[in-house]
Amino acid sequence: MKLVERFLKYVKFDTQSDDLTNLTPSTPGQMTFARELEKELHEMGLSDISLDDNGYLYATLPGNCDHAVPTLGFIAHMDTAPDMSGHDVKPRIVDYQGGAITLNAEQGITLDPAQFPELNDYVGQQLIVTDGTTLLGADDKAGIAEILSAVEWLQQHPEVKHGNIRVGFNPDEEIGLGAHHFDVEKFGADWAYTMDGGAVGELEYENFNAASAKITFKGLNVHPGSAKGKMLNAQRVAIQFASMLPRWETPEHTEGYEGFYHLIGMEGHVEQATLSYILRDHDRARFESRKHEIEHLCNKVNSEFPGCATCEIKDQYYNMREKIEPVMHIIDLAKQAMELAGVTPKVQPIRGGTDGAQLSFKGLPCPNIFAGGMNMHGRYEYVPIPSMEKAMMTIVQICRLAAAK
Repeated sequence: MKLVERFLKYVKFDTQSDDLTNLTPSTPGQMTFARELEKELHEMGLSDISLDDNGYLYATLPGNCDHAVPTLGFIAHMDTAPDMSGHDVKPRIVDYQGGAITLNAEQGITLDPAQFPELNDYVGQQLIVTDGTTLLGADDKAGIAEILSAVEWLQQHPEVKHGNIRVGFNPDEEIGLGAHHFDVEKFGADWAYTMDGGAVGELEYENFNAASAKITFKGLNVHPGSAKGKMLNAQRVAIQFASMLPRWETPEHTEGYEGFYHLIGMEGHVEQATLSYILRDHDRARFESRKHEIEHLCNKVNSEFPGCATCEIKDQYYNMREKIEPVMHIIDLAKQAMELAGVTPKVQPIRGGTDGAQLSFKGLPCPNIFAGGMNMHGRYEYVPIPSMEKAMMTIVQICRLAAAK
C-alpha cells in the first residue's frame, strides 16, 4: 500500500479521544482503528503482533543482519485531538501554487498564507487538506502511515540491512495518557522515536515540564436584594484570582523556552466556581515556581476570604532532556538520517508534550521526529506529501545507519 493511500484510509477512522470517560482507550473508535491496524500488520507479515485490551498495538519487523544490532522502536498515536471533530473527515489533495486555498466555499473557509505564512514554504508541492469542517488527523496518522510505509520499504529492499524494528501504536496521547499503559519491557527496544512532530526537519528532545491546576472557589448565595455584607460571589473571586496571574505569561505571548499559565476551562455560579489551568516551563526550577505561585495566590485569596479557595495541582510529565543527554548518539543518528533523506535537521524544544517524554522517564529514551502535519488540532490542518515521504525515508535511514554502526 502506498504512503498517501495509507494515510487517506487512516483519517477516515474517527479516533477523537475524550478525557472525561476515564476509560482506556477513552473512545471506542480508537480500538476499531487498532483492530484495523492489527489486521494490516498480519497482512504485511510482521511478527510478535499483539493488541491488548487497552488498545496498545505492538509488532516486529525481524532484522536481517548477521551481527548484533540494537533493537529500534518507532511509535505513533492513534487518537486525534478533542479540540475539533474527527468524524467524517473529507481529505483532498491540492497542487499548491500559492495564495489562499478554498477549503469550503459554502462556509467561506479558506487556508490563507496571510494568516498561515508557513504555507509559502510549500509552493509547488501537493498538500492534503480538509474540507474545513473537521481536523485532518495528520497528528498522528501521518506518523502511523510513515512508520508502516518505511517497514514495507525495508521488506521490499532486503539488500538494506537492519536490526529488529519494533513498531508501537497507542491511544490517548492527546489527553496526556498515551504512555500510561505502554509496556516498555514488552516493547523491548533499546531506544525509540515518536513520529509525532510537525514541519519537515523537526527533531526534538526537549519538552515542557507540565502540570495541571484546578482551583475551586466556594461562595455564599443570598437574595441580591439583601446581600450586603453576606454574599460571597465565587465567580467574582475566580475572576479576581485569574487577574492576579502575570498577564504576559500566557501561550499567546510566549515562544521558544518561555513558559506560561494557560486557562483552559472555567465554570461556575455564585456558590461555586472553578478555574482549570495547565502550567508549562522547560526549566524545572521555574516550573516548580509556577506551581508555588498558584498556591501562593490561593493563600492570598483566603487571607481576604477565609476558606474560599482550594487548589489541586498534578504533575503531568517532565522535560525528557535529562534522559536523552546521556544517550545523545540517538540524536546524532537521527540528524545523519535526515541529511541522507534530503532533510535539514531543525533541533528545537517542543512547546508541548509527547509520549516520548513519559516513555523516556519509564526507561525508553524516545526523542521526537517530524511527521509533517501543520496547523494541527483544527480545521486548517494540512500535511505536505513530500514531508511525509521524507519522514518515511528518515525512518529507513535510521534503521540502516543503526545496523551499519
